[in-house]
Amino acid sequence: MIRTWAPDDLWDIVKPLVKSPPRRAQGGGIARVDDRAVLAAIVYATQAGCSWWKLPTPLFGVSRATAHRRFAEWTRDGLWDRMHQAVLVRLGAAGAIDWSRAVVDSISVRAEKGGT
Repeated sequence: MIRTWAPDDLWDIVKPLVKSPPRRAQGGGIARVDDRAVLAAIVYATQAGCSWWKLPTPLFGVSRATAHRRFAEWTRDGLWDRMHQAVLVRLGAAGAIDWSRAVVDSISVRAEKGGT
C-alpha cells in the first residue's frame, strides 16, 4: 500500500527534501516511523479527503497522530513548496511543461485593490 500512495518516482523527489530529525543527545527513545510510510498516509488522506480520524492506520503502519504531527512538521518546514518546485523542475527538464503559457488566478496571486 505504501508504494501505491508513495510510488518510487515520487519518493525519489521527496526523499532528499525531507530533513533528518535532530539526534537525541541522551540517545534511546522510540525509533522514528519511516518517512515514506508517513508520506503515503498523508497522500492517502489528502486524496481520499478523509479526516485524520478516518485514516486506515493498519494499511500504512502509521498512527493518526504520527501522520498529523509529521504533516504539521513538514508544513512548517516548507516541504510541500520544495516538493512542488522539484516536480516542476523535473517536468520542465523532461520537456513535459509548456512554459510559454501560464494561468494566474486570485488564489495564486493577490489582486491589487483598484487595479485593472
